[in-house]
Amino acid sequence: MWTRRGRSSVTSVGKVIRSKSSHSAVKSQYDALVIGGGHNGLVAAAYLQKGGLKTAVLERRHVLGGAAVTEEIFPGFHFSRCSYLLSLLRPRISADLELQKHGLKVYMRDPYSFTPMLEEGVNGAPPRSLTLGSDLTMNQKEIGKFSQNDAKTFRDFAAHLNKIVEAIHPLLDAPPVDILGITAGSLRKRLGAVTTLLPVIKCGLQLGRNIPAFYEVLTAPAMKILNQWFESEPLKATLATDAVIGVMTSSNNTGSGYVLLHHVMGELEKAKGAWGYVEGGMGSVSQAIACAAQSYGAEIFTEKDVGHVLLGSDGAARGVVLKDGTEIHSKVVLSNATPRVTFKNLTPQAALSPEFIKAVDQIDYTSPVTKINVALDKLPNFLASPTPDNKPGPHHQSSIHLNCESTEVLETAYRQAMNGRPSDRPMVEMTIPSVLDPTLAPPGCHVVSLFTQFTPFYIEGREWTSKDRENFADTVFDWVEKYAPGFKRSVVGRDILTPPDLERIFGLTGGNIFHGSMSLDQLYLARPLPFLSDYRSPIKGLYLCGSGCHPGGGVMGTPGMNAARAVIADLKM
Repeated sequence: MWTRRGRSSVTSVGKVIRSKSSHSAVKSQYDALVIGGGHNGLVAAAYLQKGGLKTAVLERRHVLGGAAVTEEIFPGFHFSRCSYLLSLLRPRISADLELQKHGLKVYMRDPYSFTPMLEEGVNGAPPRSLTLGSDLTMNQKEIGKFSQNDAKTFRDFAAHLNKIVEAIHPLLDAPPVDILGITAGSLRKRLGAVTTLLPVIKCGLQLGRNIPAFYEVLTAPAMKILNQWFESEPLKATLATDAVIGVMTSSNNTGSGYVLLHHVMGELEKAKGAWGYVEGGMGSVSQAIACAAQSYGAEIFTEKDVGHVLLGSDGAARGVVLKDGTEIHSKVVLSNATPRVTFKNLTPQAALSPEFIKAVDQIDYTSPVTKINVALDKLPNFLASPTPDNKPGPHHQSSIHLNCESTEVLETAYRQAMNGRPSDRPMVEMTIPSVLDPTLAPPGCHVVSLFTQFTPFYIEGREWTSKDRENFADTVFDWVEKYAPGFKRSVVGRDILTPPDLERIFGLTGGNIFHGSMSLDQLYLARPLPFLSDYRSPIKGLYLCGSGCHPGGGVMGTPGMNAARAVIADLKM
């Protein structure tokens, strides 16, 4: 990380942290301990404490939020350093925890997507671009630049996906069907487990005749779906980015249709499919959840690095041991870490069967993502939609898709990474949240997120070097420069996070932002493993509450809420 003034320092934003420091005393006994102060861990703590369990959260870093953090990487520039957009925070959780009362403020984005073309303008006109927002008529006008047929079809496509999304929403809030409970145990236990079928039945009834269409979207390559509806490459490529974002896959691969669906499931401020910026950065989401948990009485600590889970003589989880040797006892332990970190690093291996450890080893954490946070002293000015005097246009608030003129460009980038090389023409999703939120940067300056794909965890079998990081960032900047000349001159500093960096800093195994691949073999009843989908673990009293559980990464809070409910139910038995 370098600025024009030399190497930067990374500090958390003070107003985002409201937790007890490493110097604060942790009690020796709690009802529940949560390992990791990410958003799901904080949600779990809030529901546990609200349910009457004395709860403490132990975060290893100096800042709360896990991947949803705000950090001042360069003086005056505040970044959503990892996670950068909000949508899949479930409305029920926001209402239950009164997050707006605790300071959560969201800036809605409209338009939400801007795809500029790299081409020569005709008769002095700027290059074409595709801008999409909430206004269907404007969307059709924009799409009509490339295909009148697609412009006419777009309304029906959006309605088709919305029908499916509306039907499967109940599955996002509920735990998976309790197969074991239904098929074994006492009659009373079986009858109780049958209630877990209700969301599935509700989903099926609402889908009705759309069940075959849902099955197709769930299992097919995204390109098969998009080719059925559209003919223009810029539109198909723009939509295809949602099928591969954060996932080491191609839109031509089976199952990418579900990833497309997953990213249009969002809901924000009652607007379906909407994504927004959080005032103060994504750390403000974590702050609001932490404030809610603390208002119920939960205790939250930073710089408390857990060494391992403490097991009793009966083999059940009885607390944790910090890396400094401190023992903290509890009735239950919830882990917001990835399943691999939980079971390979935090759980005594002798307590787990070889078969279970082998299954954990086979969970896929492959990630294509390198995140680059950039401080600018000037707003990017795009050839396809020029704006004068450093003033933002509507497109600046969007997700700006670069190198997305055609699906072939995306496919080539993917295949290069699969062969062990960073893409030489990477897919780039640029966001500039400071256009709507002036608290993030000094006057006239901006913070930019470049979410880039595709990059492997190892470069042709070897580890990334500092030179590799800089070279890849230079490649990304060269491409941005083609769309927005002057971009490179405006750079004050950059923070480059390759897949190994995301793993090292944020604890994201493999650099995977979802705590595990969102492939069909790792969803719903099989997330994180086919026999481990109910937030419980083989260790009595040890639970999973992170995104490695259903419904997966991006759906903020649901794993934490459902894990807390599982704990409360078990303790009542």
